[in-house]
Amino acid sequence: MYPGDLLYSETHQWVRLEDAVATVGITHYAQSQLGDIVYVDLPRTDEEARRGEPLGSVESVKAVADINSPVTGRIVEVNSSLDDAPEQINQDCYGAGWLAKVDLADPSEVRSLMNAHQYLKLVQQLSEQKGK
Repeated sequence: MYPGDLLYSETHQWVRLEDAVATVGITHYAQSQLGDIVYVDLPRTDEEARRGEPLGSVESVKAVADINSPVTGRIVEVNSSLDDAPEQINQDCYGAGWLAKVDLADPSEVRSLMNAHQYLKLVQQLSEQKGK
């Protein structure tokens, strides 16, 4: 459910590193909390992404949610297939549902992200809190 080769942010985004380029998406937990995604607002290529600031947004049948960038850098590619098929995020959030690729301004910034085990603990804590 949370691939071990990815890094995770506290705001439920994932990062796949390939050299100094980070592919970014939202986690299984995030997409499941949102429900059926019907629209995605993606950044533009060559825009700057700033860690902790909105990269775009997703709209579901339940809500509209900002997607905060887990890294800082320049957008080098966006997943334009989501324009016509935003449901790919629900169907394959770690594959076809990726959002954007960011050329990292500071590759060491990813050290502050969580590994899969740490992220799973966060999700479990959140689930326990909801159950109370």
